[in-house]
Amino acid sequence: MKEVDRLPKLLDYINQANDIKKIRMQDYPKLAEEIRSFLISHISKTGGHLASNLGVVELSMALHLFLSFPKDKIIWDVGHQAYTHKLLTGRKEMFATLRQLDGLSGFPKCEESNCDSFDTGHSSTAISAALGLVKARELNNENHKVVAVLGDGALTGGMAFEALNNAGRLKSNMMIVLNDNNMSISENVGGLANYLAKLRTNNKYTGFKENLENTLTQMPGIGKTVVDKLKRSKDAIKYFMLPSMFFEDMGLTYIGPIDGHNINHMITAFRAAAKVQKAVVVHVITKKGKGYPLAEKYPSKFHGVDAFDVTSGKAVKEEKGISYTKVFSDALVRIAEKNDKVVAITAAMPYGTGLSDFKKRFPSRFFDVGIAEQHAVTYAAGLAMGGFKPVVAIYSTFLQRAYDQIIHDVCINNLPVVFMIDRAGVTGRDGKTHQGIFDLSYLSHIPNLVVLAPKNKLELEEMLSYSISYNGPIAIRYPKGEAYLGLDEYQAPIEYGQSEIIKEEAEIALLAVGSMVKTAEKVKNGLKQMGKKASLINVRFISPLDTKLLDRLSENHSIFITIEENVRSGGYGQKVSDYLHEMNRPNSRHINISIPDMYIEHGGVSELHKRIGLDADSILERIKYLLNES
Repeated sequence: MKEVDRLPKLLDYINQANDIKKIRMQDYPKLAEEIRSFLISHISKTGGHLASNLGVVELSMALHLFLSFPKDKIIWDVGHQAYTHKLLTGRKEMFATLRQLDGLSGFPKCEESNCDSFDTGHSSTAISAALGLVKARELNNENHKVVAVLGDGALTGGMAFEALNNAGRLKSNMMIVLNDNNMSISENVGGLANYLAKLRTNNKYTGFKENLENTLTQMPGIGKTVVDKLKRSKDAIKYFMLPSMFFEDMGLTYIGPIDGHNINHMITAFRAAAKVQKAVVVHVITKKGKGYPLAEKYPSKFHGVDAFDVTSGKAVKEEKGISYTKVFSDALVRIAEKNDKVVAITAAMPYGTGLSDFKKRFPSRFFDVGIAEQHAVTYAAGLAMGGFKPVVAIYSTFLQRAYDQIIHDVCINNLPVVFMIDRAGVTGRDGKTHQGIFDLSYLSHIPNLVVLAPKNKLELEEMLSYSISYNGPIAIRYPKGEAYLGLDEYQAPIEYGQSEIIKEEAEIALLAVGSMVKTAEKVKNGLKQMGKKASLINVRFISPLDTKLLDRLSENHSIFITIEENVRSGGYGQKVSDYLHEMNRPNSRHINISIPDMYIEHGGVSELHKRIGLDADSILERIKYLLNES
């Protein structure tokens, strides 16, 4: 039996964009229920973003009932909540391949469908992109609708505020749907979260306003005129009842808050918003994880999941060993117990970066700044200037957003800030927006910044201890997933700028960075079977470059093979190549094993390594070819 034969009856009618408009209004709740069952069933098999998508089912339905695709445009901020949108735009049959190699992306993807209007993967970008599409619509004399959908967590990002400031000057229609579930990945923090909470809960205001308007409107002759005058006075009632009028004061029209699970109410609000020739914020309240009790109770845990058992909620495949994230987490707590100057900073991801335990143990020394990586880095600079030792834990893909702050605020001031760069290298199924393959390129050329990568669990612990004692900016990058436990017998003390020689022979020098030391060990064994001698070097320090070791190796090695999980341009391999060239080593040959200068799509890490030639077998085949041994 085909999968489609098992689909609920209403979903059978939805096979392409706009088919939802065939569904009768009284059947909307049933369709929402079917969509949730469909998502839970499929995500439990493939993994993916569960809680965020369950929360926006009715919101997505309402938007699709109101808009016409692909003419109208939706920009999903972050994009991990777009599964229902994909389901309603003809991609139902692809869900069995969600986040699999060559399968359906877990994020909006223009190449995948003309109903996806912008590729997204990072937070707080949707309003800016929507404004650009609105301006393009004006310049092209077109009349389609443009909607930005973002969560309340995205408003902790400065880019969203920059866009709101610009949107206040807009003279044509644009809708900003604020999906407010009081959560981003973890619980929202800060002043804006408190402001939105007041908007959500101010039933006194909402009820008072509605009752007053209804009463005045019913007054014969003058009621409607009085109501209109009140509205034209910038809604004096709201100013009186609420602590601030943030959106209105920025020049935007505000509608809400609205029940984000009431489709008819949302459609009514969208129709009203579409008539306004300016930017309109439609504030909807949703429940993250709605329809799956475990996700409702533990929305952070079920934000992003691997394959799991629906009944118990437990992962089908448990991690075999401790993760690098957990290694960092435990080591940081041990260090902080002895050093009260150590503080920790996260940008809205205490759980994902391993700082939850630090938060519990040292709440006064833990700081979650929200989805604001730029602020996190400069905030750390201020703490360092004040005599503390800030540890900033951020995913590689998100640290990109704070590049200027790393240079300008930390490194120019030569401040002792520790950057713990999680998810470095190929991260897998979240795809091209989340692969951490650029950090060596954008960090290792910055003066004053030391960049390290550990080969295994023990070395990550040692590098963290070293970084706390180091009096300057330092970054440690490590991969997602299970920590490597091998080569633990090789643990030379960490000394500034020095690599670790694991096996020293002659002829070929394998210089491997961090996660690739494990792979290089396999390559060395393969070369041995070919009758080739090879030294195995654990690079440790990407910056500064260990030139003394390169000089020494040049005496009895004619081939240098660098192996790194980073793009070729600007990576460790290019630094080695430049140095060998500058030192005029005519008898030296360099082979650069790295990631091609391209974006890496979604799939399993081992699958992607094989595809881009970063697994041991592929590296050996390339070496054979280049050495004319094939």
